[in-house]
Amino acid sequence: MLRFLLVRIASAIPVLFILSVVTFAIIQAPPGDYADYIRSQLMNQGGASFEQADAQAQAYRREHGLDKPMVVQYVNWIGGIVTRGDFGYSMFYNKPVADVVGERLPRTLALALVCHIFASILGIGFGIWAATRQYSWIDSLLSGISFLGMTVPRFLMALIIVYLLVFQLNVSEIGSFFSPQYGGAPWSWGKFVDLVKHVWPVVAIATFGGLAYNMRVMRGNLLDTLNAQYVETARAKGLSGGAVVMRHAVPNALHPLVMYQGVVLPYMLTGEIETAIIFTLPTVGPAIVGSMAVGDVYVTATFMMVLSATLIVGNIIADMLLALLDPRVRQQGGIH
Repeated sequence: MLRFLLVRIASAIPVLFILSVVTFAIIQAPPGDYADYIRSQLMNQGGASFEQADAQAQAYRREHGLDKPMVVQYVNWIGGIVTRGDFGYSMFYNKPVADVVGERLPRTLALALVCHIFASILGIGFGIWAATRQYSWIDSLLSGISFLGMTVPRFLMALIIVYLLVFQLNVSEIGSFFSPQYGGAPWSWGKFVDLVKHVWPVVAIATFGGLAYNMRVMRGNLLDTLNAQYVETARAKGLSGGAVVMRHAVPNALHPLVMYQGVVLPYMLTGEIETAIIFTLPTVGPAIVGSMAVGDVYVTATFMMVLSATLIVGNIIADMLLALLDPRVRQQGGIH
């Protein structure tokens, strides 16, 4: 297993390199950079003339290397990451990019992990429930929920919830993790409850999409598995219905869901990002949008690289889980 893990990690390095090149090129493709943002701010808010603002913008561009060719900027950025662990300097946040990532990424990953746990437990459970009661009203209800979860855009659900909270329920604390009285307070049960009150819409919306997918896949695969010959043999041996389902059918029906873990973390991150943008939570989503809007290229590129890395890590974890679940995979792959 250790050899398998090392091989997968080694094969991921060229993929990350190619992704970094493509990501950096795409981000740099639109015209303009952070110096242009400075020029517009000086003209619109500082009252400077175009010539004065442009002179300061050009000086800023030379000082921070924004006047160099894109290839040189990329080499400097990737070289700093490889040699010093330096992801560059955020011009908009006026701090190292590593600090910006360190502030926002743990919150995002924590929310995505909570969403993934809820989506997996509820989705698999509802999928088993629906499959074992095929064509009943429970199956129809859960299938309808699954359809809505996979078709309704998450940003639309977020907008609806924001409208209900702000305009119907007069909730004013939108866009933060805590109420003012809990901002710098030590952890307590009251602070945890306050956190739940602020983040439940993001968790609910991101969970809903993953739950719907898990439920749909689990139901379909379990129905196929229940008709397999080895399941009929288990029934013929006198095993109870619950034992047949849980001991024989469910483990084999889980294989596609295990492989789905390779993309579930980026999927949950995407769901969190979409809803966090609507709710303006200080997580990865608003940081990506804000940095792209002002041309803070190193923040955007670093966050996109982090999301790409989560996809690669997720696929490695999925392969390892599948190997642990199915001995045939270990034998075919030479994993011990």
